[in-house]
Amino acid sequence: MGDDNELDMLRNIPTPAPGSEAKARALAAAMAAYDLEKNSAAPQGTVNAGRLTEPARKLWRDIMQKKLIAAPAFAGLVALPLAGYATFYLMEGSPFNFGAEHEIADVPSGRLKEPLAAALKKTDSGAAQTAPAKPVAAASQAAKAEAKATAEEAAVMNEAAPAMPAPLADATAQVSRMSAPTLTTDLQGVIAPSDMPMAPPENRDRVEDFKTNPVRSALEDPVSTFSIDVDTASYSFARRLLKEGVVPQADTVRVEEMINYFPYDWKGPEAITTPFNTTVSVMPTPWNEHSKLMHVAIKGYDVKPTEQPKANLVFLIDVSGSMDEPDKLPLLRSAFRLLVNKLNADDTVSIVTYAGNAGTVLEPTKASEREKILSAIDTLAPGGSTDGEAGIREAYRLAQKSFVKDGINRVMLATDGDFNVGQTDDDELKRLIEDKRKSGVFLSVFGFGRGNLNDQMMQTIAQNGNGTAAYIDTLAEAEKVLVQDASSTLFPIAKDVKIQVEFNPAAVAEYRLIGYETRALNREDFNNDRVDAGEIGSGHSVTAIYEITPKGSPSLAMDPLRYGQASTGNGGVADADEYAFVKIRYKAPDGDVSKLITTPVTKTNEVASFDGAGADQRFSVAVAAFGQKLRDEDATARFGFDRIAEIASAARGADPYGYRAEFLSLVRLASSLQGNKQ
Repeated sequence: MGDDNELDMLRNIPTPAPGSEAKARALAAAMAAYDLEKNSAAPQGTVNAGRLTEPARKLWRDIMQKKLIAAPAFAGLVALPLAGYATFYLMEGSPFNFGAEHEIADVPSGRLKEPLAAALKKTDSGAAQTAPAKPVAAASQAAKAEAKATAEEAAVMNEAAPAMPAPLADATAQVSRMSAPTLTTDLQGVIAPSDMPMAPPENRDRVEDFKTNPVRSALEDPVSTFSIDVDTASYSFARRLLKEGVVPQADTVRVEEMINYFPYDWKGPEAITTPFNTTVSVMPTPWNEHSKLMHVAIKGYDVKPTEQPKANLVFLIDVSGSMDEPDKLPLLRSAFRLLVNKLNADDTVSIVTYAGNAGTVLEPTKASEREKILSAIDTLAPGGSTDGEAGIREAYRLAQKSFVKDGINRVMLATDGDFNVGQTDDDELKRLIEDKRKSGVFLSVFGFGRGNLNDQMMQTIAQNGNGTAAYIDTLAEAEKVLVQDASSTLFPIAKDVKIQVEFNPAAVAEYRLIGYETRALNREDFNNDRVDAGEIGSGHSVTAIYEITPKGSPSLAMDPLRYGQASTGNGGVADADEYAFVKIRYKAPDGDVSKLITTPVTKTNEVASFDGAGADQRFSVAVAAFGQKLRDEDATARFGFDRIAEIASAARGADPYGYRAEFLSLVRLASSLQGNKQ
């Protein structure tokens, strides 16, 4: 090969034109080698052998060093094998090959299709994104090169193809390990997505912003007024987030809903004529040695099963496209099946759906026809946008159609989020619900899923519809809300329940209400029967906790007034031995005029030590501390999760359903997520 005469001969030989048959043979040989290696048995975990890239490179370097590239004839001879080798390499090698489980499909047009996992790269934040398009496009163009390429083109392919950019190589390996969704690659230049990896959906959860209740002076502002609340949505939503490894946003944590999530054994009334009983305790504050807690517990009368009135229920179900997720419509169907099985034979069920427009799925039907009702529930399918306003109007129409006098008439709205068609403004929805509640039909809201949850809207329409709001994240939660708590959820014993507490400035210097920020009322609202408030269901309990600072305590949030004095007309303070005076107003479920219940809080309500308080009081205080901790409030800044867990564990009690045990696990989770923040 080193003889000059031989080189001259080669230079003078005309370059042969690549023929279609030679081209086909080269490609067939490459594919045969590819199939042989791809179909060969390999032990589990064994990867494909490395490509023969170094011998090819060495061969080409030798040719270049001896200047054989100048010989057109030789170039023609080596063009086809090198082109076939390059094509074979690119089809088998990275980034196009992702393991032996993918197969090449035969296409009549001669195109070759193979799965291509979308190349991912790590961003600085660690999130996975699709790799830059340029390396993939370059490789795709190389793979499409036909066998008629010149020797120079073949050499460029052979040298460039193995040199995959490092970031892409790392990303490719990552995708291979993750078994990512694939693209279908067409060697004629078409890359058709079959299951493109999607970016995480935008989180459109909407919650109401609110500020924590401030410390108030009993001398300047002695009266605290708020609406009663029996909602539980905040606790179950926070639980879901914590179990997913996320610390809840502060405004998603409403402490009163966390406290009232748990059943407590407060003393109840003896007869329905007095719908509820009040129990008040005063105890030392575990997170502040200079203050005390005033614990107010209300227990509703428990309607016995034989006394339960007939129920007329309308299921108003969101079947918009966003409900097409396992924790939304499928869970909703299962949840409502549980409720149907709980109903009495004479109860009535109707079903209305909304998605773009409202539709009646089931006219009022007796619960004795369970199979018919369950079949209607099973046919619910997602699709469309969300015209909640039309659905509400249709649901109330059906509720009125089957109205039960002296019975339970309730719309039960189940949704994952916004009303994005029709009336979408929260204030307008509030006015609509306020108008509809005058008919005697109440409304409760059940939230499902994440990412599109309009918690703010749920709270608005539940509070103004004389109903409750709950969040259902599991079938177990559905069973709690719709089966175990069915009486308190469905059967109200009092509506428009308000609490007003007047503190005695002779005994109390400062106070703050823990929670209930979104349910605060003006002082004058307490006696105004036109002002809406919360409802209490059969057997339900409600708890409110105040932190009070006794007069003379060394730990005051505010300096005393220079000129202000607590006095009465006789020169002293009336009822000086009282801490406070608790007043409760309520209406009968079908009444328009409120009634008043009062309870003085004196030294007789006080226990000497926190451990001397009842187990239910102590556990509810632990939950209150946990809620404040999640909100990162100043009061519990130095109160550790370990102390919260200690109090809750000691006050766990019987816990037949495991709710309190689960609470302890959430405390541990929150502690880990916040790095044992004290």
